[in-house]
Amino acid sequence: MNPSSRLSPPPGVGALAGVLAAAVSLGVGELVAGFFRPAAAPLIAVGNRVIVLTPEPVKRWAIRQFGTGDKQALLTGCVLILAGAAAGLGVLAVRSAWAGLVGVAGLGGFGCYCALTAPAARTSDAVPALLGTAAGLGTLYWLLTLAARWTSDPGADSQARRQFLLAGLGTAVAAGAGTLLGRAVSHGRFNAAPARARITLPPAAGPDAGTVGFDLGKSGVPFQTPNRDFYRIDTALSVPQVDPQTWHLRIHGLVQREIRLSYADLLARPMIERWVTLTCVSNEIGGNLISTALFRGVLLADLLREAGIATAADQLLATSSDGMTIGSPTAVLLDGRAAMLAVGMNGEPLPLQHGFPVRMVVPGLYGYVSACKWLVDLEATTYERRQAYWVQGGWAAQGPVRLASRIDRPVQGNRVTVGAPVTVAGVAWDQHVGVSRVEVQFDGEPWQPATLARVPSIDTWRQWALPWTPTSAGRHRIRVRAYDHDGKPQDEQVRDPFPSGATGLHTIEVTATG
Repeated sequence: MNPSSRLSPPPGVGALAGVLAAAVSLGVGELVAGFFRPAAAPLIAVGNRVIVLTPEPVKRWAIRQFGTGDKQALLTGCVLILAGAAAGLGVLAVRSAWAGLVGVAGLGGFGCYCALTAPAARTSDAVPALLGTAAGLGTLYWLLTLAARWTSDPGADSQARRQFLLAGLGTAVAAGAGTLLGRAVSHGRFNAAPARARITLPPAAGPDAGTVGFDLGKSGVPFQTPNRDFYRIDTALSVPQVDPQTWHLRIHGLVQREIRLSYADLLARPMIERWVTLTCVSNEIGGNLISTALFRGVLLADLLREAGIATAADQLLATSSDGMTIGSPTAVLLDGRAAMLAVGMNGEPLPLQHGFPVRMVVPGLYGYVSACKWLVDLEATTYERRQAYWVQGGWAAQGPVRLASRIDRPVQGNRVTVGAPVTVAGVAWDQHVGVSRVEVQFDGEPWQPATLARVPSIDTWRQWALPWTPTSAGRHRIRVRAYDHDGKPQDEQVRDPFPSGATGLHTIEVTATG
């Protein structure tokens, strides 16, 4: 095919060729990334860049709409956009081969740009995108050459049509095989699960790990969140695979002495174990971006004092292995709470998706200013000198958790029976302050006190329950409010989570029938 020639196949054929070429490009990129590192895969690199370039209101909308499924939604969206762009370039290539091929090269250039501008990018990260683009260009040229043999006479071009369809089928199979093989290679080369399975955590000083008395068993939500159900909100489209044998932590900046720790060094230090409830600042009133686990780790304050952190350092900037930055107020880390470098969660090493081998856990702060996963660097600095990732998007710099409560049972829209007892139950939280009282209101009537469960400390959520018997048919409105340790009531004014956490009272409606 002469690249400057005008091709005769219909636009649909060009669109199909473009999509198949893009699939090959992604498949080859995925395969090559398997020999470099997973984050260099073109789709992941582009997705990571899209996260950075996406306006903050759109990010908040995505978290609100998709919750913990936001990453899959983003990758699906990237694939659909890429398929649309590739189809358009295929149609363009039917009219002008040079224009179509240059467009594909432009997409590949964007992939290289995304790979090289990631927070923790390496020069080699561009290789998968480069080789994938080359494969895509070759595939598009080849498919269009086959398509160009078609004529307007169905009988004359049947052989060419058959060749094109077989080539397209083979291309699709090759693209899928490249993707699957690449992921298999990546899983074999960059999988931290075997190393995690070999770890035996040292014992820790802490409370009894049992939950007797902490769990009323009324709401359907357990006091202790299993690791598999623990909420996850972060920007890592590909879970970092960090080998504990090569992991190290650097503590530096405004300190008297720099500290470097290996994983073995960290495990050799005195361990604590504490129940802690973590909350995402994006959690809506009544939302589920909150979980509780038994975390094991090393007190962060001990390390900071050992490093001789300067009084001028009002921020500790944490960096993850994928380049994410999270800034925590130094004063909070040193005020005696169980702020820790966690290595364990619910009696086992941290799960990969929750920060293995080491993450930060700070009771009383929203995750975006405390809960850095896959931690590799701690810099003592100031808020004036450095801004962490989420703060750059307009979120408040220091983010203490707000007092809140939630109704878990019954749920919005449930049907109940007139005269039949119903248990209204849920949780309330105000980490590192504590909850002293919870009240429930039915249909605007006087507030009623709920029964509270015991808690291991002020750093966890607190379950509550209240029996209620509806006495009339129709819709009933139920509200809940909590009081903090000092008796201050929950803020009833409705506010959006941005920029410092949602406020308002969780309210549901149920229908009673006779």
